[in-house]
Amino acid sequence: MTAEQLLSEISDYCRRVGMAESTFGRRAVNDGKLVSRLRIGGRVTIETVERVRTFMSEHRTIESRGLVRLRSSAGSLTGDAAQAPEQSRPSEPSWTKDGAKTDFRFYDNRQKYLLFVNTCSEKWVVAQRVGMELANIHPRPPAVRVFDAGVGDGTVLARVMRAMHQRYPTMPFYIVGKEVSLEDVRLALDRMPDRFFEHPSTVLVMTNLYYAEAPWLTPKSVTAATSLVWKDVALTGATSSEFEQQITELQSFLNEHWRATVSKTTGNPAYAKPVVLVLYRDDHKFLLDPVLPRRGAARAEYDLVIASQPYRARASVEFKAEKVLAPLARSLAPGGRMIAIHSHGRDPGLEIVQRMWPGEVPFQTDRHALLKATRAELGSDGRDLNFNAYADNRSIFRYEMHTLPEEISDAIGTSTLLAAWNAAVYVAQIEDQRLGEVMGDRGYLEATQEVLRRHGGLWFLDESYVISRKRD
Repeated sequence: MTAEQLLSEISDYCRRVGMAESTFGRRAVNDGKLVSRLRIGGRVTIETVERVRTFMSEHRTIESRGLVRLRSSAGSLTGDAAQAPEQSRPSEPSWTKDGAKTDFRFYDNRQKYLLFVNTCSEKWVVAQRVGMELANIHPRPPAVRVFDAGVGDGTVLARVMRAMHQRYPTMPFYIVGKEVSLEDVRLALDRMPDRFFEHPSTVLVMTNLYYAEAPWLTPKSVTAATSLVWKDVALTGATSSEFEQQITELQSFLNEHWRATVSKTTGNPAYAKPVVLVLYRDDHKFLLDPVLPRRGAARAEYDLVIASQPYRARASVEFKAEKVLAPLARSLAPGGRMIAIHSHGRDPGLEIVQRMWPGEVPFQTDRHALLKATRAELGSDGRDLNFNAYADNRSIFRYEMHTLPEEISDAIGTSTLLAAWNAAVYVAQIEDQRLGEVMGDRGYLEATQEVLRRHGGLWFLDESYVISRKRD
């Protein structure tokens, strides 16, 4: 086969499924410039041709490609989801029992997500709030045990690990992070080489299992348990650079196994194949032997559980309690604490949203209702748990969008307005269909500018609460 013939096949495939050519190269052969090289006369090996053809034959549908798409009821695509193929579009969105559209996954829109986390200080402030809980936990040998119920890009976890090292510099760490997004796992792992260097007695586990499974690293269904991919990685060397190189070499493993699909019952992202990835330093294996998890024999009993934005704001209180909070509360060790954080509203960000959609109330469940529902869901399992709502001055905290004082003036730059608008609708979880309805003129930018001027910037409020288990 000539390069021209292969290029023709790739181009036809990308047009048919709606995938960017750079994305195709990255997913098929881990080379985002494959197509561009072919266009300028580059050669390919037989092995590359086989890998390309295998990818095209095995990835004909959205489910098999492991992507979650975002689409409005009109069928438009946005963000990374615009590159996903489509076999059929439902004429009407389906609904889950908690009232969520199954064709809408707000937190999987990578552009909105990345713009938000890079322009707002939420991750920093959340990490600081979580760090306060380290003074209240009571770890027991052989390790300080932490579970992150949504690693995201790893900013919060990396900052918490630094705070843990400052408080417990000589204790082994056992840290489990749950994350279904392949891109987030890559970003999170990219922050870890220096953590293994500073705190060598660290066991880091990444998994894509469900909330009811991840703390124990054990799928509930027999089918999932038999297909579980478990990989132990003993990092060699003694420098951050060496650890980084070995972690980077895991990309092919992640590409092959860390794939997502869409749950038919909830519409949420779900793993196509359950994966557990265990990383530790080989020169500390002897010390960490009692800490390392074993397939089929891992335990929970966490000293600290981090649950930052683990559910959709509009999900019912019963759904949040049953599917997220109750399982995480059951995983606490004696003396362990779970801190949960979600958006609170009543801030300039919500004011922007309500100027475009009067009466919009995306945050309908407060911490008091959630704790009550979680207590009821746990039943007798919650007898030795404390449910701490705290007063507003401790529970509610503020974070801001990064702006310079001179940016908020009579003429605010368009890029600042767009970043502020993105942050406001991201936090409020506004569907793409409704966004398209109001972004046809400058009304949304004018509303954003007016709010920024009135408040001298943009800030948001988060709400936190704690569930703790009594000590023995």
